[in-house]
Amino acid sequence: MLTSAQIRAARALLRWEQKDLVRASKVSLPTIKRLEVKTGPLGAHDVTVDAIIRAFDAAGVEFIAAESGKGAGVRFKTDQDAPEDS
Repeated sequence: MLTSAQIRAARALLRWEQKDLVRASKVSLPTIKRLEVKTGPLGAHDVTVDAIIRAFDAAGVEFIAAESGKGAGVRFKTDQDAPEDS
């Protein structure tokens, strides 16, 4: 389940401002702002959450679910510092 902290962390990882997420997800700025200040699970419509997840996925970020006593988080889908193979 996606949380507001994960959205903020994913934006920070990409160095995105809220307007960048708005552009990538097509979710309105007021909605992004509202979701980011909420604590815990988002409680948003599925289409809104899916749009946000797809935007971050397209930018190379994935969400990590909480499990085994470890918290939820975000990370790059691939090693962003690794040189590309020629």
